[in-house]
Amino acid sequence: MTSFNRNIFQRDSTLPLDASALAEITRQLAESAEYHDHTGEFPAQNFALLHQHGLVSFTVPKAQGGGGATLAQARQVISAVARGEPSTALILVMQYLQHSRLQSNAQWPAHLRQQVAEDAVHNGALINALRVEPDLGTPARGGLPATVARRTAQGWRISGTKVYSTGSLGLTWYSVWARSDDADPLVGAWLVHKDTPGISIVQAWDHLGMRATCSHEISFDNVLVPLEHAVSVNPWSAPQAELDPDGFLWMSVLLSAVYDGVARAARDWLVNWLQHRQPSNLGAALSTLPRFQETVGHIDTLLFANQNLLDSAAAGLTAAQHAAQIKYLATDNAIRAVELAVQASGNPGLSRHNPLQRHYRDVLCSRVHTPQNDAILTGVGKAAFAAHIAGTRP
Repeated sequence: MTSFNRNIFQRDSTLPLDASALAEITRQLAESAEYHDHTGEFPAQNFALLHQHGLVSFTVPKAQGGGGATLAQARQVISAVARGEPSTALILVMQYLQHSRLQSNAQWPAHLRQQVAEDAVHNGALINALRVEPDLGTPARGGLPATVARRTAQGWRISGTKVYSTGSLGLTWYSVWARSDDADPLVGAWLVHKDTPGISIVQAWDHLGMRATCSHEISFDNVLVPLEHAVSVNPWSAPQAELDPDGFLWMSVLLSAVYDGVARAARDWLVNWLQHRQPSNLGAALSTLPRFQETVGHIDTLLFANQNLLDSAAAGLTAAQHAAQIKYLATDNAIRAVELAVQASGNPGLSRHNPLQRHYRDVLCSRVHTPQNDAILTGVGKAAFAAHIAGTRP
């Protein structure tokens, strides 16, 4: 394994990251991508590599020993990781989102914020929010969680089941969305360590794409945590948004960067294949034909649009109110880019011996992330009518 200076990415936030180092990380991660897609195994070695370079704790503030990364820097890393192995990138997105907002969340006890941050810095510990449930589905559509935290003399006793728990087998900390058993229940996040008795992981994740995210089912059976581990809860009668506008922008940009990275990997495969494929009846590479040049031009134009969308948003040049639209446009462009590559390559692109079919399966998973396309477009439409009624421009 190539060795890098651990601090190579922990530099002045106004400077770009080391492009050659990121390219080498992409290359190393790509070497195991087919294996992880085939087995669905948690990419532990990938995270060991990222931790070696300080990238697991990249969005932990510098005061806690992390990289203090900006959104633009985090986006660069996610793009490079996704181009190599996107399941690793998606788990890393969840890590970055949790730590980018953690230290500013005054609801968390200060010592728990410090503990989780130090665990990431020193041990590469991962954290993610566990929110989706078998019956309720995604909480973004509304409703109370079925997972219940009961207050006892010893602490909270948590019982319930979470599904689509991204990174499950590699997580150290769970931020469990639940409700208390009060008449006006507290709703929000309870912090749970993976080694707490009563936790079981049902390895039921067998998805078409993003297979190594290990988004398995996690069950909590009377799991005991201290009372102070109700780290971010509010009465159901007075709910608080989980993400502020900046947090939502981070989520949209980083999720989009994952699938844009997948599309760029697909594009690279197609260009290489077209340059080397020389049918005997043509006597030249397919890359010399105008129709394939047009296809690659179309793909590169879609990805150029993504680059500008994501660069602008990450630099703070796009208002946070457009975060959902950024996700819609960037992921739609990524899907279309890979579709064009599949269409151009024909049977070879769909062969299990080539990575393009894997990229296609992976990029389609962009549609399942909150907010989904119907919610995005409905929200934009509602805003347009509200602005018209108010006599203002949206």
